[in-house]
Amino acid sequence: MVFSIFKKQTEKMPERPVTRPKGEVAAGGAEAPGKGVVSSFKDSIFGEEFSLSGAMGIEVEHDVDPVKVDIEQAAVLFANAQDSAARSVLETSARAHTGEDAERLWRMLLDLLQVLGDRATFEKLGMEFSQITEKSPPSWRVEEQPSAKAATGQSSVLLQGVIAGSDTPGIAKLREAVDKKLPMQVNLGKLVSLDDLAAGVLTELFRKARKFGLAITLEGAEGLVQRLESRLTPGQMEYENGWLLLLELYQLLGLQERFEEKAVDYAVTFEVSPPSWEIIQSGKVKAVKVDPEQMEETYPLIGECKNCRFEDLQAFLDEQEQPILDCARLKRLDFTSAGVLRNILEPFHKKGKEVIIRHPHHLVAELLAIVGVNSVARVIVTKF
Repeated sequence: MVFSIFKKQTEKMPERPVTRPKGEVAAGGAEAPGKGVVSSFKDSIFGEEFSLSGAMGIEVEHDVDPVKVDIEQAAVLFANAQDSAARSVLETSARAHTGEDAERLWRMLLDLLQVLGDRATFEKLGMEFSQITEKSPPSWRVEEQPSAKAATGQSSVLLQGVIAGSDTPGIAKLREAVDKKLPMQVNLGKLVSLDDLAAGVLTELFRKARKFGLAITLEGAEGLVQRLESRLTPGQMEYENGWLLLLELYQLLGLQERFEEKAVDYAVTFEVSPPSWEIIQSGKVKAVKVDPEQMEETYPLIGECKNCRFEDLQAFLDEQEQPILDCARLKRLDFTSAGVLRNILEPFHKKGKEVIIRHPHHLVAELLAIVGVNSVARVIVTKF
């Protein structure tokens, strides 16, 4: 089913009388009746570029909740990168209304200030939010900063998803750290799998780092070890570099007994001499467990998503029993991308698969509601 925000009318609807501001008169001298107003979002909000998507305008009735209208207008303005206009709507409307819906406006406004990096105004309006709603204000979400060690030369490397080949950004960054002989912090918690080439490159980089005596901190390596163990079958001569990577991880994690057992299996399978166990200088390698939520396999939406097609999302949704889309680092989602997202998710919803969209900020969450994403997925908004 192709998603369309605006349903095509099968019959021509009768024209509505247009409401004019008080004092304005219709043709003939009589004041026009105030039954409806047509607001052309195509020109005033979406602009010429968005009009190509087929949006023909939105009718706003006087009996529609004005708070809802302001919420939707601000969400669409923000999605269209009209931040100043969105801020103006939110600042005016948040102070003009009360109750739970007004709180929605306030949270949208404070999230907008987060996106804009305006912390001074955020703190000021946070106090006003607290006085009006009698609730604690949201906290400023600090972007992840390099650790003290990283600031003095440690390289932090994140390897995640499915890695094919040797030219991925994560492997390139690891190679750079090894070449510069920097201590490194390598997060493997979100690394699902590697092809044989990538496994070979990663093994060689770890070996080279050990040869240089570099300090290595491994995060979340246990999950990758388990996935490799389940994939490797003694006697089957395939994925040789995966075997070598597993042996290297045993070496780095100090698991000598498991290393010796798997080394024998490797030697029998490939009829070659296995790597030898090497003593690593104390303190040079350490393993750190990561938070269980950090080890979840998620589909991350990051930065600004404009005209995104999410080409690899379909495969992710097929593979996962309960897929999670992580929006914690998503700054903006435009209207077109939101519509594409709904189109992709709808068939899975019809098949009974629950998709979770986690941690979008309030401006994105309201846009998702406008296009109906919340009808095909569970949207979880975090109140910071």
